[in-house]
Amino acid sequence: MDGALRARFDSGMRALLAPDPYGRGSAPIDRDPDRREATVSGVVIRYYVSRSVLTVTVVRLVFV
Repeated sequence: MDGALRARFDSGMRALLAPDPYGRGSAPIDRDPDRREATVSGVVIRYYVSRSVLTVTVVRLVFV
């Protein structure tokens, strides 16, 4: 990921998913509300939300 895209992606993650990983256009994967998919700055991400410690772990990035 080049520097400019990385900066946009990091900014998008802070603005969109960090405050509410269950909202902002994200969708559950396979009916599991904690496994999510979203598009941030043109990058499709799949992630898991751990409710007990409020942590988001990015599983996969896909450039679109």
